[in-house]
Amino acid sequence: MKSNRATIIKAIDDKKGKDIVEIDFAENNGSICDAYIICSATSNSHTDAISNEIDKQMREIHKEKPIRMGGKEDGLWIILDYGDVMVHIFEEQTRKVYALERLWSGAKITNHRSSED
Repeated sequence: MKSNRATIIKAIDDKKGKDIVEIDFAENNGSICDAYIICSATSNSHTDAISNEIDKQMREIHKEKPIRMGGKEDGLWIILDYGDVMVHIFEEQTRKVYALERLWSGAKITNHRSSED
């Protein structure tokens, strides 16, 4: 659902997440979800703050909570699974290592400007 994506992107921006990218899998048959939303954070505590804000806004606006959540223990890579959308919040160096955007270069990729840009 596209409105979920907009809420997630806004929540990331509200907490000053960086380099927000949306990967749309609508054209990819067999994908486990419709989209990935990926962002970077400046520290482990920043990844946690972003994930908490996404969770808060999704519960308030859409009455949705994540099906699964992982990575909060170390904060280097937090994943929020909303079924149709998976959110990946990376500490900056960790994002460079995994480079998910390169894995899905055949999908439609949209870069979202943050309010800081």
